[in-house]
Amino acid sequence: MRRFRPTVVEVDLDAVRHNVRALTPSGSQLMAVVKSDAYGHGAVPVARTALGAGATWLGVALVEEGIELRDAGIDAPILVLSEFPRGSEKDAVASGLTPTVYSEAGVDAVAEAAKAVGRSNAVHLKVDTGMHRVGLWPPEAAPELARRIVDADLILEGLWTHFASAETDDHLTREQLGRLLTAAAAVRATGIEPTLLHAANSAGTIRFPESHLDLVRVGVALFGLAAGPGLDAGLRPALTWRSAVSMVKRLPAGERISYGQTYELEHDATMATVPVGYEDGFSRLLSNRAEVLIGGARRRVAGAVTMDQTVVDCGDDDVAVGDDVVLIGAQGNERITAEELAGHIGTIGYEIVCAISKRVPREHRG
Repeated sequence: MRRFRPTVVEVDLDAVRHNVRALTPSGSQLMAVVKSDAYGHGAVPVARTALGAGATWLGVALVEEGIELRDAGIDAPILVLSEFPRGSEKDAVASGLTPTVYSEAGVDAVAEAAKAVGRSNAVHLKVDTGMHRVGLWPPEAAPELARRIVDADLILEGLWTHFASAETDDHLTREQLGRLLTAAAAVRATGIEPTLLHAANSAGTIRFPESHLDLVRVGVALFGLAAGPGLDAGLRPALTWRSAVSMVKRLPAGERISYGQTYELEHDATMATVPVGYEDGFSRLLSNRAEVLIGGARRRVAGAVTMDQTVVDCGDDDVAVGDDVVLIGAQGNERITAEELAGHIGTIGYEIVCAISKRVPREHRG
C-alpha cells in the first residue's frame, strides 16, 4: 500500500544483528522471541535477521504467530510459549511448531494431533517455579508428566521455566533456577533425558550467567530496550519512530491548546502540529507530559494528544512544515527512549513499542 503520511517506524536490522551477537552466551543457544510482531518491530524481517546473526530458535506467544513465520518460509525451530489453544493442535503440529505443555490435557491433545498428522512430535515441558502464570505446579510433579509425555509417543526435548523478577530480585531468581534444576534432575533420574534446559529471559541472560544453561530466550533486549534498570548497556536501539511537522502557527500568550484547553501559553509561541495520535499508539496519557524532538531540541506536547494529531510547543524557535519529528530515537545530540515515554505514564518500554499501531508503517533497513 502506498504511504502518504510521514509517520513511520524505522527498524535498524543491523542493530538487531549486533544485539543477537552481544547477547548470545558462549556455549549456549539463543532463542529470539518475536511474539507480538517482534515487540512491534516486524516479526518476519526480525526473525530472519536474528537467525542470520546466530539465533537457533524462535519463540512466539500464539499459534497464529508461528504459522505466519512458516508461511514466510522460515523453517527454524519455533517454540510456542504456552499450550496450544484447544482446536489448534493439528494446524500447529502440521506447521512444525514445537508445543509447550504443562498439563495432562495439553499432552494428550498434542499426542492426538501428532498421530493424526503422522508426526513424532517433540515438546517442551514448562515448570512453574514461582511466576505462577502458566506452567506445571508444583515442580515436583515434573517426573510424572514427563513420563506421560514419553508414554504418549512424544519426545521430551526441553524443560524450562520463566523468571518473575530477574531484573531486580536476585534471591527469587536463584530460587527459581534451583527449582528448575531440581526438577530436571528428578526427571533424568527416571531415565528421561531432555536435551534443552532453559530459564533465562533478557534480564536473566544479562544478569545471571549461571542461568544460561542450554538456551537463553531473549525478547526485548534484541531491540536494545532495557530489560530492567540499566540493562541495555552495550545494546543498540533498533527502533526510531518519526514523523514530520504538518502545520506551524504563531499564537499569542493566553491561548489554550487542543481538546479540553488544558495547556495555556504563558508567552507568545510557535506551535507545530505533528500527524500522530493515540490511534497510532502515542498514548493520550502523554498529553502535557511527553516531549518530541524537532531541530535537535526537545519540544513539549501541548494539550491533549488527539486521535490523529498532536500539537507541540516550539517556543520562539524557527520551525517549518516538513521538519523531521522524532518521537522515539535520536536527533542531533538528543534522544528520546521508549523507557522515557513509559516513565510519563507509569508503564514499561515494552508496552510503548508494542502499542505502536499497525497503521504506522514499518520500514526495515540494514
